[in-house]
Amino acid sequence: MKKTVSDKNIPKVRRPSYLGFDIESYPWKKEINYRDHPQMYRVGKGEQGVLICEPYKSLIGPLWRFKDPQIARQSADAIFNCFIDFTEDGDFVGADLARKYLQMGYTRARRYANYKGGNKYDKKDDYAPLTRGTGEEQKAEAALIFYDYWKKAEANHWYREEKICWKKKYG
Repeated sequence: MKKTVSDKNIPKVRRPSYLGFDIESYPWKKEINYRDHPQMYRVGKGEQGVLICEPYKSLIGPLWRFKDPQIARQSADAIFNCFIDFTEDGDFVGADLARKYLQMGYTRARRYANYKGGNKYDKKDDYAPLTRGTGEEQKAEAALIFYDYWKKAEANHWYREEKICWKKKYG
């Protein structure tokens, strides 16, 4: 009997998720004001929607920086203060997006810590993965700062309870 290799044993080449992205099916839309229409907001996974949802993008985005640990600490602290303000105002959408910016501070700083220039793929070579471990140490320190603030936001009792309710009601 001849042995065959099944498809599941063939390693898949990882490619960037943004290749072939379907904007029409993406639940977050640029034209929606999510403060005026919070019911349109979806929690989603990870950082989804963070760079689209207005007016929060314009409020929080300018605070988001991770060039070095000092700048990261100032940025994470300012964003966390926004998070607290949103929770005190009962604004779940704002709180969730502030939490997402803290998470994104961690993931982006880690990317720059892992890869020189923050690029995981080589566009000139059919998006082949680039060498890991070529990034900057100060970005790793910045990532840890954001990580601590991100986890502190996720641990907020009001936020945790609202997130469960929101996901059940809206998604």
